[in-house]
Amino acid sequence: MEWNWITILGILSYLIGILALFIIPANRKPGEATAWLLLIFLAPILGAILFLLLGSPKLSSWRREQQQHMNERIKEFAEEAEQIPALAPIVDPPLPVRYEPHVNLITQLTGMPVMAGNTVELLPDYVGAVDQIVRDIDAARRYVHLEYFMFADDTIGAPVIAALVRARERGVVCRVLFDHLSNLLLRGPVLKKLGAAGIPVHQTLPASPFSSQWNRLDLRNHRKIVVVDGTVAFTGSQNLIEDTYHKRSNIRKGIHYIELVVRVTGPIVRELNAAFITDWYSETEELLDERTAPEMRGRIPVTGAVLCQVLPSGPGFEHNNNLMLFVALLHAARRRVTIVNPYVVPEETLLLALTSAAQRGVEVTLIVSETGDQFLVYHAQGSYYEELLKAGVKIHCYRAPVILHSKSITIDDDIAVISSSNMDIRSFELNLEVTLVCYDTHVVADLRKQEEEYLRCSRPLELEAWQARPLHTKLFNNVARLTSALQ
Repeated sequence: MEWNWITILGILSYLIGILALFIIPANRKPGEATAWLLLIFLAPILGAILFLLLGSPKLSSWRREQQQHMNERIKEFAEEAEQIPALAPIVDPPLPVRYEPHVNLITQLTGMPVMAGNTVELLPDYVGAVDQIVRDIDAARRYVHLEYFMFADDTIGAPVIAALVRARERGVVCRVLFDHLSNLLLRGPVLKKLGAAGIPVHQTLPASPFSSQWNRLDLRNHRKIVVVDGTVAFTGSQNLIEDTYHKRSNIRKGIHYIELVVRVTGPIVRELNAAFITDWYSETEELLDERTAPEMRGRIPVTGAVLCQVLPSGPGFEHNNNLMLFVALLHAARRRVTIVNPYVVPEETLLLALTSAAQRGVEVTLIVSETGDQFLVYHAQGSYYEELLKAGVKIHCYRAPVILHSKSITIDDDIAVISSSNMDIRSFELNLEVTLVCYDTHVVADLRKQEEEYLRCSRPLELEAWQARPLHTKLFNNVARLTSALQ
């Protein structure tokens, strides 16, 4: 037998294919496994390389141990609070029975209990939300914790940087986290200014291929959290960057983003702080305990009447926390569901929950963007529209060139969800996300008003019109759908 490169590559490809059959289907969803196997069978060497780089949704073993350690501490805090009346998350009036399954689900997944006595304020204005964050940082006396997916030294991020520097100058302890890979082209000026002020900054999930903490490159920290003195906090969809994201294509097309931020006060701040403290510990091995954040063991004063719960999610947890919550909420809906999200690429269970809710008579409305900034995700999303429309789901497209980047859900008149999470496989399995759940009719009413504003700027998508879309669009939709399990 004559050995040459073609023979060697043929044998190698055959061995890769056989090995893939043993490795890839194990503990993996059938659709995802099929997509990887198809890629490897069509392009064995390229597929194998991509699988090694991107195939595991898990964090490194070291990071998983850190996450597990913090999960256990969070549960300990919650159990301690329940045993000590002075610290207990008092729920008065008692929690309605219809909320209990969702509360129990979140507590089981994360250890975080429902917290009563909060205020919740929606901040839909892009600049106004940042102005409020700056005002609260300027009022800080003890510490500021800030964590973002993207943080730029521009007209949006610069005021926050300046506020952090002012806080540091008056003796406030400031800690900053931002995602490593997403800020490669943005981080220089931010690191320089904060570093000059003596503010510790750490980049989350660093893409260091030669580190023992190596993770697949697209495991990203997508959370947006600000905590001031343990008494006020912010979360939501907005990054600290101008609303074009400095993308040339966005600027050329006039694309800009609409976001939703929520400001909370009361005991729920402790839970958002716990999410930050967990990420800080993962990056620094510094555990911020009751000496640096005393309210983690104490009771934060009641400021309102809203019941809230925080749900962090990501590959450090055993389950797909956000996916499980969203599916549970859809199955529990009785009358009305409205979902606002820019990227909706539902996997099987979420798709079934959406269609079955509509088919049993629930009014299900999906508000998405007419245009997209990610080609594959945009077209993969479009591949599901026909099935959703046929099931009775109403789809409204926010008019271009705006991208509606807000991420929220309302269930009946009782439950409001504000999140950093998109509704795709990446967000459910790969990204570190954080979600705020509010069990309150007033918060739902406020969020409904925002949904109505979105609807006024949207056009309804009709089934016949969608079926008549150009042939090349259908082709892009179908091909992108095949890759959605790999995104």
